[in-house]
Amino acid sequence: MLHRRHFVCSAVLLLPAFGARAALNETDAASGIRTALERGAIAAVGLLGKPDGFLGNPLVRIELPGYLKDGAKLLKATGQGKRVDELLTAMNRAAEAAVPEAKSLLVAAVKSMSVEDGLKILRGGDDAATQFFAGKTREPLGQKFLPIVSRATQKVKLADKYNAVAGKAAGMGLIRSEDANIQQYVTGKALDGLFLMIGEEEKKIRKDPVGTGSAILKKVFGAL
Repeated sequence: MLHRRHFVCSAVLLLPAFGARAALNETDAASGIRTALERGAIAAVGLLGKPDGFLGNPLVRIELPGYLKDGAKLLKATGQGKRVDELLTAMNRAAEAAVPEAKSLLVAAVKSMSVEDGLKILRGGDDAATQFFAGKTREPLGQKFLPIVSRATQKVKLADKYNAVAGKAAGMGLIRSEDANIQQYVTGKALDGLFLMIGEEEKKIRKDPVGTGSAILKKVFGAL
């Protein structure tokens, strides 16, 4: 009798959770994921695609790579810090100028998402949505970012010197070969920063779906 009563009580406690999950159909799940993806993407673009979006954010601020960062410290010690700061500012400003171009591609990726994609994201880890974006958009975004970054870095005469010094450093194994070209390097870092911030937005939504003020996000993520 005691065992039966325990089973009945346990079943009653589980009913609300089971009902919430049952009410969440595939259409709701896909809609919720699309909403979360679009919100996260637009928020990340808004945070980064403005003055000091990169330069003023220690999470994504673009620094010189490895050996060149050490060399910059030496230049600053010899009174040439202004030239280094000019280059760093130009690199970050280039990323800030490129990021707004991501919005249309990211939104298009959301609209093309299948129900199956949505369910995978919903059941995935904390960065499942971010990984979806990276897989769908990183390559075309890189192609879109590169000319913008190139135009921005051309304004700084030090950019050519960076490429010359970085090329030698890469040949000696002091930095990665993909970091030897300032345009490619800044483009890669701009993409890294964008997906990092999308990931931060995704975590916020998963952690507090009620706080988003969206009924569908509350329903979808609140049911997990």
